[in-house]
Amino acid sequence: MIFFILSFTVILFTIFIYVFDSIVTPIVLNVADREMKAKVVDTINRTIIDVCMDDFKYEDIINIEKDNDGNISVIKANTLKMNKIACDVAIESQNKLKEMSMIGVKIPSGFVFKNNLLSYFGPNFTIKMKPIGYIETKYSSDFESAGINQTRHKIYIQVKSKLRIIMPMQSRDIEVNSEIAIAETIIVGKVPQTAIDFGLNDAGFRLKTTEGN
Repeated sequence: MIFFILSFTVILFTIFIYVFDSIVTPIVLNVADREMKAKVVDTINRTIIDVCMDDFKYEDIINIEKDNDGNISVIKANTLKMNKIACDVAIESQNKLKEMSMIGVKIPSGFVFKNNLLSYFGPNFTIKMKPIGYIETKYSSDFESAGINQTRHKIYIQVKSKLRIIMPMQSRDIEVNSEIAIAETIIVGKVPQTAIDFGLNDAGFRLKTTEGN
């Protein structure tokens, strides 16, 4: 009798593990994927704003030179300073993601039933993550017409990171990309085509995460 009860218990447990691994885990992973990406993007964007608000001033980064007739002859970027800011963003982002990895993301078990009424009920699944690989920062810029003899110049910073979502029986690697505008100005005067690409896209920084494999 005891042997029968133990055998029955083992069979039930095996079935539960199989159902959980084949049905529940993929659903939880998909939900965790969306939730984690949203939280990471929000964290990185806040980090970019905090770092660039104090350090990134357009007039200190971009130098516009004009000829004797007042026409724009060249636009230069202070690449050294830009790389320093990109480095600060990468390091601070890594620190924030480390803090986030210790807390994890809590997902109500009601999400498993895919029912709006039950979505926020039941015990929570705590999903952990850790940064892996590199946190990469780079710049991009856009020039667009803003009126007669005026050009709007926007500078963006892009951050790319890789994370591993960790669950007891499965894990998943995801890539998170974030882009936010950090500077915008109106340039008065015709911008020559040779000044459109002045090496800004090559400025950036790669930081290997200390928790990567």
